Amino acid sequence: MRILLTGGTGLIGRPLCRYWATQGHELWVWSRRPLDVPGLCAGARGIARLEDFPAELPLDAVINLAGAPIADRPWTASRRQLLWQSRIDLTRRLVEWMAQHSTPIPVLISGSAVGWYGDGGEQAMDEASPPGQPNFGSALCTAWEHEALRARPHGTRVILLRTAPVLSPDGGMLARLRLPFSLGLGGRLGNGQQWMPWIHLDDQVALIDFLLRHADCDGPVNACAPGLVRNAEFTRLLARSLHRPALLPLPAWALRLALGEMSVLLLGGQRLAPTKLLSTGFAFRHPELAQALATLR
Repeated sequence: MRILLTGGTGLIGRPLCRYWATQGHELWVWSRRPLDVPGLCAGARGIARLEDFPAELPLDAVINLAGAPIADRPWTASRRQLLWQSRIDLTRRLVEWMAQHSTPIPVLISGSAVGWYGDGGEQAMDEASPPGQPNFGSALCTAWEHEALRARPHGTRVILLRTAPVLSPDGGMLARLRLPFSLGLGGRLGNGQQWMPWIHLDDQVALIDFLLRHADCDGPVNACAPGLVRNAEFTRLLARSLHRPALLPLPAWALRLALGEMSVLLLGGQRLAPTKLLSTGFAFRHPELAQALATLR
């Protein structure tokens, strides 16, 4: 296949490009650093502007993974603007460019996040569930998905990839937690009872490839492992994998004071099931947290 990616140099994009390169696909990456793309993305071709993609070449798929990290900094006004521009504005521009092609692009797999559901509390949820309590993160995901769905009238199958925090040895949530937990400074967040969806990087790459190849998959897809845990269990298992105790909980009031509205990412949760993936036959390599963490030491 000939595939165009955004976010190809990111946490998920790099291993995805490496995997697809071994499958013989032709990869193009829209990036602010196109000269770095071949080295970071297994020889993919980098373009600085969508207009630099050769108009005469048909595309088999577009994978939209771009977006500034949502949990790296507090949600100040300027940060909110950057988060919005890097998701909604970029996806709008991408879909408008796709619409200009003389033949429809068969599939768009567009990033979203489990934050679409807001804080779901104890409600069991899957792709058919309505959202829980709204917040800025859920509003961001809703608008992001809305822009991606604008590709449907042009004959494109659209998958909305609602991704949980990705466990990877090279970055993301686990990299931020490893240092304090390695020093014995980790612990549950708030009361620890909030549900905490997650997914191993290997499964994230595999499910994107699976969704690309299965034409019957469409609409929202929860990219989260079936072995859902509460925050207290997540922190206990992470500490155990590092052979350290988890004895220093962070109270909810301290998180709210330090992070403001962004604290909902840590104190809220989603009791999610990957119903669509399981019903279509996707097999998780890392369905349970303890085993997943053991592969990431």
